Amino acid sequence: MASAPALIVDAGVLYAGVDRADPDHAAAAALLQGWPGELVVSAFVAAEADYLVLTRLGVEAELRLLDDLADVYFVESLDPGGLRIARDVCARYADLELGLADASVVVLAANWATSAVATLDERDFRAVTGLDGEPLRLLPADG
Repeated sequence: MASAPALIVDAGVLYAGVDRADPDHAAAAALLQGWPGELVVSAFVAAEADYLVLTRLGVEAELRLLDDLADVYFVESLDPGGLRIARDVCARYADLELGLADASVVVLAANWATSAVATLDERDFRAVTGLDGEPLRLLPADG
């Protein structure tokens, strides 16, 4: 039996998983806690989520997020080649003003050989394909 694919996690899902008042909290928490494979976060996404949690929920919530990032997730940085690919993704989707954090999600999906992306940003990620040209599987929306 093949192992479960990795899930590349975007900032909105990380944030919703922490904020119990967020309307997407239950879906985000269930996805993150129930995913059978590795949970992977770009270092850029981690910084974005940290900022959101700190500024909206405070230091205690931020510290819980940082504990989770250290204990549960694979936090990945991009090497120079990965940054160049992310730059190309930003250029390809310039009309979306995608940004480095979202582009890094696309690069990590290719690096981890997965199309599974945990995101609440369907507007952007429905328009974006993986580096292989195939659509990404957006969770929790695509179940």
